[in-house]
Amino acid sequence: MDKKKTGLPPLDWLRVFEAAGRLGGFSAAAREFGLTQAAVSQRIGNLEAWLGRSLFIREARGVSLTVEGESYLPLVQESLTALERNTEDLFGKAPKELRVAGLSSHINALVMGRAAEFLAAHPGVRLVTDSVARRSGLDEERTWLQIRYGRGAWPGREALLIAPEVLVPLAAPGVGWDQGVIELRGERPGWQDWARETGQSAPDMARLSVDSMEHALSAARQGLGVVLGSVPLAQGLLADGRLRRLDLPELATRDGYWLAWPEDRLRSAKLRALVDGFCAALKPAE
Repeated sequence: MDKKKTGLPPLDWLRVFEAAGRLGGFSAAAREFGLTQAAVSQRIGNLEAWLGRSLFIREARGVSLTVEGESYLPLVQESLTALERNTEDLFGKAPKELRVAGLSSHINALVMGRAAEFLAAHPGVRLVTDSVARRSGLDEERTWLQIRYGRGAWPGREALLIAPEVLVPLAAPGVGWDQGVIELRGERPGWQDWARETGQSAPDMARLSVDSMEHALSAARQGLGVVLGSVPLAQGLLADGRLRRLDLPELATRDGYWLAWPEDRLRSAKLRALVDGFCAALKPAE
């Protein structure tokens, strides 16, 4: 190798080296940049000459990083990521659209009632919602920003809490225990859990059983019984008086409603600020 030069090597050489190291070969790096394999090999050779060190071991079956290459790769990756992020923050355009996916009931209860506040605070932004299939996986949806129910710990995802799940007996005005209770089947605690945790008497068996909180709240709104309802999802119904809280203990759970996204998605400070603002707008008023 030639004697190491001073200063920084050309950015183009570093980008090609990063791709070859990340993808494990010159051919894959060539495809990523639309170059020939010979052009990639030349750039990496130039970089090695500049540094005065071999970065790859060339063998008949392919290439592999040398010890120096393995040490240099994460430094280059961190530097390129920081440069990209800071360039976007300084010179990139502010996001013009925010797209969020979630169950229809979650979009309706958590987003629509607060959308006006968010749009007023971000006049140049278009808000787009996508309804998703029930219980679809995080990776099954094309929209990267999602409203999710759970505990906020999803591998490869960051999450911001919109509201913790709190369950409380709810009923339409004039409806009491004599109309019976509505059973909700699924992942949330039920009437038996509520009775055990609060020390109350467990209600009699429900005559109506549903499998979604949306249907449970709808049934309660129509006077079909008392529901152990989600306070965050019922906030609009409570605000306009279509449902009321009974004078009984509530049950806090370990779950909640979250904004979730791939952990490498919010590289731009402007986009992160927009998502933070969206989450703040969705949080119920204290």
